[in-house]
Amino acid sequence: MPAGWDLTQGSGAATSGERIRVVIVEDEGLYRDLLATALSRHPRIEVARAFGDAGSALEVVPSLDPHVAILDIQLGGPFNGIHLGLRLRRDLPGLGVVLLSNHADPDFLMAVPQEELSGWSYLLKRSVGDLATLERAVEGSAAGLVVLDPQLTRGALAQRRGGPASLTPRQREIWALIAQGYTNTAIAEKLHLSPKSVENHINLLYQELDIDSADRTVHPRVKAVLRYLKEPRA
Repeated sequence: MPAGWDLTQGSGAATSGERIRVVIVEDEGLYRDLLATALSRHPRIEVARAFGDAGSALEVVPSLDPHVAILDIQLGGPFNGIHLGLRLRRDLPGLGVVLLSNHADPDFLMAVPQEELSGWSYLLKRSVGDLATLERAVEGSAAGLVVLDPQLTRGALAQRRGGPASLTPRQREIWALIAQGYTNTAIAEKLHLSPKSVENHINLLYQELDIDSADRTVHPRVKAVLRYLKEPRA
């Protein structure tokens, strides 16, 4: 494993021990309040401010210098969540973005230029009630990773036509967990494996996916999720 990649946690804007500062842009008032309340319960997440429209967010968010913006993908007005995220990143290049959607279609992410996809995550609104899922998306985006909703990955890899046929069921399982934002340690706990075994599985997975983990331009976990997004569906 090349030096410089931390495959256990990733590397991002929020340093270890620092609280992750988030902003929320959601035009449904009740949902916005519930989301802010849920996030405020996390000891490492600080809700800097919540907005009801894209215009107000564009004016104020850069001065708040957040690590992550949680954006409704279907905002009313001239900007949807993707457009708003891209605009905010002009002023805040390291900003993580969590898109919230009612549609189980991760292809919305493909509207983001590939060279800018690091740090973008995609969650279904109905999944936000699972605080662990929300936390993984926020923490993953803050670390510059790409995190997908569990409903978009659970069992989906086995149904896809693409991907190397040589992938083992365990490798496909780990691929899905990487796409959901699980760290190596969390994968080991979930699958009852040793951290070293998980590391070995991931290194073999990268080889099968033809991912060069020595290329430091894009985190290999991001490449793995992008490869997942590009696989044709059955």
